[in-house]
Amino acid sequence: MTIIAARRYLADPADPQGGRRASALELTGTPDAPGSRAGASGAFDWIGLCEPDHDEMDRVAHQYGLHPLAVEDALSPQQMPKLDIYQKHLFIVARTATLEPDETLTYGQTAFFLGPDFIISVRFGSERAHVGLRRTLEADPERLAEGADYVLHAILDFIVDGYLPTMESLEAVAHDMEESAIDAFPEQQTIRRIFRLRRQLRRFERVIGPMEEVCERLAETEVPLIDPTARIWFRDVLDHVRRTMARMRGLKETLAAIVETASLLEQHRQGEMTRQLAAWAGLLAVPTAIAGIYGMNFEYMPELRWHYGYFILLGCVGTICTTLYWRFRRIGWL
Repeated sequence: MTIIAARRYLADPADPQGGRRASALELTGTPDAPGSRAGASGAFDWIGLCEPDHDEMDRVAHQYGLHPLAVEDALSPQQMPKLDIYQKHLFIVARTATLEPDETLTYGQTAFFLGPDFIISVRFGSERAHVGLRRTLEADPERLAEGADYVLHAILDFIVDGYLPTMESLEAVAHDMEESAIDAFPEQQTIRRIFRLRRQLRRFERVIGPMEEVCERLAETEVPLIDPTARIWFRDVLDHVRRTMARMRGLKETLAAIVETASLLEQHRQGEMTRQLAAWAGLLAVPTAIAGIYGMNFEYMPELRWHYGYFILLGCVGTICTTLYWRFRRIGWL
Protein backbone atom coordinates (compact mmCIF):
# COMPACT_ATOMS: atom_id res chain seq x y z
CA MET A 1 0.00 0.00 0.00
CA THR A 2 1.21 3.52 -0.80
CA ILE A 3 1.31 4.68 2.81
CA ILE A 4 3.41 7.70 3.68
CA ALA A 5 2.63 7.32 7.35
CA ALA A 6 -0.04 5.73 9.54
CA ARG A 7 0.12 6.62 13.22
CA ARG A 8 -2.08 6.99 16.26
CA TYR A 9 -1.83 10.04 18.51
CA LEU A 10 -3.20 10.89 21.92
CA ALA A 11 -5.54 13.83 21.59
CA ASP A 12 -6.51 14.74 25.13
CA PRO A 13 -5.11 18.22 25.94
CA ALA A 14 -5.48 17.48 29.64
CA ASP A 15 -3.26 14.43 29.33
CA PRO A 16 0.47 15.17 29.89
CA GLN A 17 1.16 12.84 26.97
CA GLY A 18 -1.49 14.49 24.77
CA GLY A 19 -0.43 14.99 21.18
CA ARG A 20 2.38 12.48 21.35
CA ARG A 21 2.59 9.57 18.98
CA ALA A 22 1.23 6.48 20.69
CA SER A 23 1.85 3.75 18.14
CA ALA A 24 2.21 2.91 14.47
CA LEU A 25 -0.81 1.50 12.68
CA GLU A 26 -1.31 -1.51 10.50
CA LEU A 27 -4.06 -1.10 7.94
CA THR A 28 -5.59 -4.55 7.87
CA GLY A 29 -8.87 -3.64 6.23
CA THR A 30 -10.80 -5.00 9.20
CA PRO A 31 -13.32 -2.55 10.67
CA ASP A 32 -12.24 -1.24 14.06
CA ALA A 33 -14.53 -1.75 17.00
CA PRO A 34 -16.59 1.35 17.88
CA GLY A 35 -14.62 3.60 20.22
CA SER A 36 -11.46 1.52 19.97
CA ARG A 37 -9.45 4.50 18.74
CA ALA A 38 -10.75 7.19 21.04
CA GLY A 39 -11.32 5.13 24.15
CA ALA A 40 -10.37 6.81 27.37
CA SER A 41 -7.22 8.34 25.95
CA GLY A 42 -8.97 10.33 23.20
CA ALA A 43 -6.66 9.02 20.49
CA PHE A 44 -6.98 9.71 16.79
CA ASP A 45 -5.40 8.16 13.73
CA TRP A 46 -3.57 10.17 11.06
CA ILE A 47 -3.04 8.27 7.82
CA GLY A 48 -1.34 9.69 4.75
CA LEU A 49 -1.80 7.96 1.37
CA CYS A 50 -0.12 8.90 -1.88
CA GLU A 51 -1.78 7.80 -5.13
CA PRO A 52 -3.30 4.55 -3.82
CA ASP A 53 -5.01 2.14 -6.20
CA HIS A 54 -8.62 1.04 -5.84
CA ASP A 55 -7.84 -2.11 -3.83
CA GLU A 56 -5.70 -0.19 -1.34
CA MET A 57 -8.31 2.54 -0.97
CA ASP A 58 -11.09 -0.02 -0.50
CA ARG A 59 -9.13 -1.59 2.35
CA VAL A 60 -8.82 1.75 4.15
CA ALA A 61 -12.46 2.59 3.43
CA HIS A 62 -13.62 -0.72 4.88
CA GLN A 63 -11.55 -0.29 8.03
CA TYR A 64 -12.75 3.26 8.73
CA GLY A 65 -16.26 3.06 7.30
CA LEU A 66 -15.76 5.65 4.54
CA HIS A 67 -18.66 6.44 2.24
CA PRO A 68 -18.24 4.88 -1.24
CA LEU A 69 -19.12 8.13 -3.04
CA ALA A 70 -16.40 9.96 -1.14
CA VAL A 71 -13.94 7.16 -1.87
CA GLU A 72 -14.77 7.39 -5.57
CA ASP A 73 -14.17 11.15 -5.57
CA ALA A 74 -10.89 10.74 -3.67
CA LEU A 75 -9.61 8.45 -6.43
CA SER A 76 -10.62 10.93 -9.17
CA PRO A 77 -7.83 13.54 -9.24
CA GLN A 78 -9.88 16.07 -11.23
CA GLN A 79 -12.32 17.09 -8.50
CA MET A 80 -12.96 20.72 -7.64
CA PRO A 81 -12.38 21.87 -4.04
CA LYS A 82 -15.45 21.03 -1.98
CA LEU A 83 -16.76 20.05 1.44
CA ASP A 84 -19.26 17.18 1.73
CA ILE A 85 -20.87 16.10 4.97
CA TYR A 86 -21.56 12.40 5.40
CA GLN A 87 -23.09 10.59 8.31
CA LYS A 88 -19.83 9.41 9.87
CA HIS A 89 -17.23 11.75 8.46
CA LEU A 90 -16.46 14.87 6.45
CA PHE A 91 -15.02 14.71 2.97
CA ILE A 92 -12.90 17.66 1.81
CA VAL A 93 -11.07 18.17 -1.47
CA ALA A 94 -8.24 20.70 -1.86
CA ARG A 95 -6.16 21.47 -4.93
CA THR A 96 -2.45 22.23 -5.16
CA ALA A 97 -0.80 24.34 -7.86
CA THR A 98 2.80 24.32 -9.10
CA LEU A 99 4.45 26.51 -11.75
CA GLU A 100 6.58 24.49 -14.16
CA PRO A 101 9.72 25.89 -15.87
CA ASP A 102 7.72 26.39 -19.09
CA GLU A 103 5.34 28.70 -17.17
CA THR A 104 2.58 26.10 -17.12
CA LEU A 105 0.54 25.57 -13.97
CA THR A 106 0.08 21.94 -12.98
CA TYR A 107 -2.44 20.87 -10.39
CA GLY A 108 -2.62 18.18 -7.79
CA GLN A 109 -5.37 17.02 -5.48
CA THR A 110 -5.45 16.19 -1.78
CA ALA A 111 -8.63 14.67 -0.37
CA PHE A 112 -9.39 14.37 3.35
CA PHE A 113 -11.63 12.09 5.32
CA LEU A 114 -12.22 13.61 8.76
CA GLY A 115 -13.92 11.46 11.36
CA PRO A 116 -14.35 11.84 15.13
CA ASP A 117 -11.14 9.92 15.74
CA PHE A 118 -9.28 9.81 12.45
CA ILE A 119 -8.05 11.90 9.53
CA ILE A 120 -7.02 10.33 6.24
CA SER A 121 -5.33 12.30 3.45
CA VAL A 122 -5.19 10.98 -0.11
CA ARG A 123 -2.72 12.87 -2.30
CA PHE A 124 -2.51 12.82 -6.10
CA GLY A 125 -0.18 14.79 -8.37
CA SER A 126 1.50 17.00 -5.75
CA GLU A 127 5.22 16.75 -5.09
CA ARG A 128 4.90 18.62 -1.77
CA ALA A 129 4.71 15.72 0.67
CA HIS A 130 3.38 16.14 4.21
CA VAL A 131 6.31 14.39 5.88
CA GLY A 132 7.95 17.61 7.03
CA LEU A 133 4.63 18.97 8.24
CA ARG A 134 4.02 15.82 10.27
CA ARG A 135 7.42 16.18 11.92
CA THR A 136 6.66 19.82 12.72
CA LEU A 137 3.35 18.92 14.33
CA GLU A 138 4.86 16.04 16.27
CA ALA A 139 7.37 18.52 17.66
CA ASP A 140 4.45 20.56 19.04
CA PRO A 141 2.41 18.03 21.04
CA GLU A 142 0.27 20.73 22.62
CA ARG A 143 -1.22 21.67 19.26
CA LEU A 144 -1.39 18.12 17.99
CA ALA A 145 -3.38 17.20 21.11
CA GLU A 146 -6.22 19.41 19.84
CA GLY A 147 -7.29 16.57 17.58
CA ALA A 148 -7.83 15.61 13.97
CA ASP A 149 -9.52 18.91 13.03
CA TYR A 150 -6.33 20.78 13.93
CA VAL A 151 -4.36 18.43 11.65
CA LEU A 152 -6.86 19.22 8.88
CA HIS A 153 -6.20 22.94 9.39
CA ALA A 154 -2.43 22.40 9.34
CA ILE A 155 -2.52 20.51 6.03
CA LEU A 156 -4.90 23.01 4.41
CA ASP A 157 -2.64 25.84 5.55
CA PHE A 158 0.36 23.97 4.12
CA ILE A 159 -1.42 23.61 0.76
CA VAL A 160 -2.57 27.24 0.60
CA ASP A 161 0.89 28.52 1.56
CA GLY A 162 2.17 26.65 -1.49
CA TYR A 163 0.28 29.09 -3.71
CA LEU A 164 2.52 31.96 -2.58
CA PRO A 165 5.74 31.02 -4.45
CA THR A 166 3.65 30.27 -7.53
CA MET A 167 2.10 33.74 -7.48
CA GLU A 168 5.47 35.38 -6.80
CA SER A 169 6.99 33.64 -9.82
CA LEU A 170 4.09 34.69 -12.04
CA GLU A 171 4.30 38.27 -10.78
CA ALA A 172 8.04 38.33 -11.56
CA VAL A 173 7.33 37.17 -15.12
CA ALA A 174 4.62 39.81 -15.54
CA HIS A 175 6.92 42.51 -14.15
CA ASP A 176 9.64 41.68 -16.69
CA MET A 177 7.14 41.79 -19.56
CA GLU A 178 5.70 45.06 -18.25
CA GLU A 179 9.14 46.69 -18.20
CA SER A 180 9.99 45.50 -21.72
CA ALA A 181 6.62 46.69 -23.06
CA ILE A 182 7.51 50.27 -22.10
CA ASP A 183 10.60 50.25 -24.32
CA ALA A 184 9.07 48.64 -27.39
CA PHE A 185 5.87 47.07 -28.59
CA PRO A 186 5.86 43.36 -27.59
CA GLU A 187 6.88 40.92 -30.26
CA GLN A 188 4.45 38.27 -31.43
CA GLN A 189 6.14 35.67 -29.24
CA THR A 190 5.72 37.88 -26.17
CA ILE A 191 2.06 38.51 -26.96
CA ARG A 192 1.46 34.76 -27.22
CA ARG A 193 3.22 34.37 -23.88
CA ILE A 194 0.95 36.98 -22.29
CA PHE A 195 -2.22 35.34 -23.53
CA ARG A 196 -0.93 31.93 -22.48
CA LEU A 197 -0.38 33.23 -18.94
CA ARG A 198 -3.83 34.82 -18.89
CA ARG A 199 -5.31 31.49 -19.90
CA GLN A 200 -3.36 29.79 -17.10
CA LEU A 201 -4.68 32.33 -14.59
CA ARG A 202 -8.27 31.85 -15.72
CA ARG A 203 -7.90 28.14 -15.14
CA PHE A 204 -6.21 28.83 -11.80
CA GLU A 205 -9.26 30.84 -10.75
CA ARG A 206 -11.62 28.03 -11.78
CA VAL A 207 -9.59 25.32 -10.05
CA ILE A 208 -8.47 27.10 -6.89
CA GLY A 209 -11.36 29.55 -6.55
CA PRO A 210 -13.72 27.10 -4.79
CA MET A 211 -11.08 26.72 -2.05
CA GLU A 212 -12.31 30.07 -0.74
CA GLU A 213 -15.83 28.68 -0.29
CA VAL A 214 -14.52 25.54 1.46
CA CYS A 215 -12.42 27.54 3.91
CA GLU A 216 -15.26 29.99 4.47
CA ARG A 217 -17.59 27.15 5.51
CA LEU A 218 -14.96 25.74 7.86
CA ALA A 219 -14.23 29.15 9.37
CA GLU A 220 -17.65 30.75 9.62
CA THR A 221 -20.33 28.05 9.81
CA GLU A 222 -21.09 25.15 12.12
CA VAL A 223 -19.67 22.03 10.54
CA PRO A 224 -19.89 18.61 12.21
CA LEU A 225 -16.62 17.26 13.62
CA ILE A 226 -15.05 20.75 13.62
CA ASP A 227 -14.59 22.16 17.09
CA PRO A 228 -15.96 25.74 17.30
CA THR A 229 -12.71 26.81 18.94
CA ALA A 230 -10.84 25.63 15.83
CA ARG A 231 -12.63 28.07 13.51
CA ILE A 232 -10.09 30.78 14.17
CA TRP A 233 -7.41 28.53 12.66
CA PHE A 234 -9.47 27.98 9.51
CA ARG A 235 -10.14 31.74 9.36
CA ASP A 236 -6.40 32.23 8.97
CA VAL A 237 -6.38 29.80 6.03
CA LEU A 238 -9.34 31.67 4.55
CA ASP A 239 -7.40 34.94 4.73
CA HIS A 240 -4.49 33.34 2.89
CA VAL A 241 -6.78 32.03 0.15
CA ARG A 242 -8.43 35.43 -0.28
CA ARG A 243 -5.07 37.17 -0.53
CA THR A 244 -3.97 34.66 -3.15
CA MET A 245 -7.14 35.18 -5.17
CA ALA A 246 -6.75 38.98 -4.92
CA ARG A 247 -3.17 38.76 -6.19
CA MET A 248 -4.26 36.46 -8.98
CA ARG A 249 -6.97 38.88 -10.14
CA GLY A 250 -4.52 41.75 -9.93
CA LEU A 251 -2.06 39.77 -12.04
CA LYS A 252 -4.74 39.18 -14.68
CA GLU A 253 -5.37 42.92 -14.81
CA THR A 254 -1.64 43.56 -15.10
CA LEU A 255 -1.30 41.23 -18.07
CA ALA A 256 -4.28 42.87 -19.76
CA ALA A 257 -2.81 46.32 -19.06
CA ILE A 258 0.55 45.30 -20.58
CA VAL A 259 -1.03 44.77 -23.99
CA GLU A 260 -3.19 47.87 -23.69
CA THR A 261 -0.31 50.08 -22.52
CA ALA A 262 2.03 48.75 -25.19
CA SER A 263 -0.65 49.39 -27.81
CA LEU A 264 -1.10 52.99 -26.62
CA LEU A 265 2.66 53.59 -26.62
CA GLU A 266 2.94 52.12 -30.10
CA GLN A 267 0.10 54.33 -31.33
CA HIS A 268 1.91 57.33 -29.85
CA ARG A 269 5.16 56.37 -31.57
CA GLN A 270 3.36 55.86 -34.86
CA GLY A 271 1.65 59.24 -34.45
CA GLU A 272 5.03 60.92 -33.97
CA MET A 273 6.39 59.23 -37.07
CA THR A 274 3.29 60.21 -39.05
CA ARG A 275 3.65 63.85 -37.99
CA GLN A 276 7.35 63.86 -38.94
CA LEU A 277 6.60 62.36 -42.34
CA ALA A 278 3.81 64.88 -42.88
CA ALA A 279 6.12 67.75 -41.94
CA TRP A 280 8.86 66.63 -44.33
CA ALA A 281 6.26 66.06 -47.03
CA GLY A 282 5.05 69.64 -46.52
CA LEU A 283 8.60 70.96 -46.81
CA LEU A 284 9.22 69.01 -50.01
CA ALA A 285 5.86 70.02 -51.47
CA VAL A 286 6.87 73.69 -51.86
CA PRO A 287 9.87 73.24 -54.21
CA THR A 288 8.10 70.36 -55.92
CA ALA A 289 5.07 72.50 -56.72
CA ILE A 290 7.13 75.45 -57.97
CA ALA A 291 9.43 73.22 -60.01
CA GLY A 292 6.40 71.46 -61.43
CA ILE A 293 4.86 74.73 -62.56
CA TYR A 294 8.01 76.05 -64.19
CA GLY A 295 8.69 72.70 -65.75
CA MET A 296 5.68 73.05 -68.01
CA ASN A 297 6.38 73.69 -71.67
CA PHE A 298 4.56 77.04 -72.05
CA GLU A 299 6.03 79.87 -74.07
CA TYR A 300 4.58 82.70 -72.04
CA MET A 301 5.19 82.38 -68.29
CA PRO A 302 5.78 85.07 -65.59
CA GLU A 303 9.40 86.16 -65.28
CA LEU A 304 10.49 83.36 -67.60
CA ARG A 305 13.05 85.57 -69.37
CA TRP A 306 13.94 87.74 -66.41
CA HIS A 307 17.68 87.71 -65.72
CA TYR A 308 17.35 87.37 -61.92
CA GLY A 309 14.20 85.26 -61.89
CA TYR A 310 16.02 81.97 -61.11
CA PHE A 311 17.75 83.37 -58.02
CA ILE A 312 14.62 85.07 -56.74
CA LEU A 313 12.69 81.83 -57.18
CA LEU A 314 15.31 79.86 -55.20
CA GLY A 315 15.16 82.52 -52.49
CA CYS A 316 11.40 82.23 -52.26
CA VAL A 317 11.64 78.44 -52.02
CA GLY A 318 14.28 78.70 -49.30
CA THR A 319 12.29 81.30 -47.34
CA ILE A 320 9.07 79.31 -47.47
CA CYS A 321 10.81 76.05 -46.51
CA THR A 322 12.67 77.71 -43.63
CA THR A 323 9.43 79.22 -42.33
CA LEU A 324 7.66 75.89 -42.54
CA TYR A 325 10.57 74.11 -40.80
CA TRP A 326 10.54 76.64 -37.96
CA ARG A 327 6.79 76.28 -37.61
CA PHE A 328 6.91 72.46 -37.53
CA ARG A 329 9.71 72.53 -34.97
CA ARG A 330 7.72 74.90 -32.80
CA ILE A 331 4.66 72.64 -32.69
CA GLY A 332 6.78 69.54 -32.12
CA TRP A 333 6.37 67.84 -35.46
CA LEU A 334 10.10 67.87 -36.16
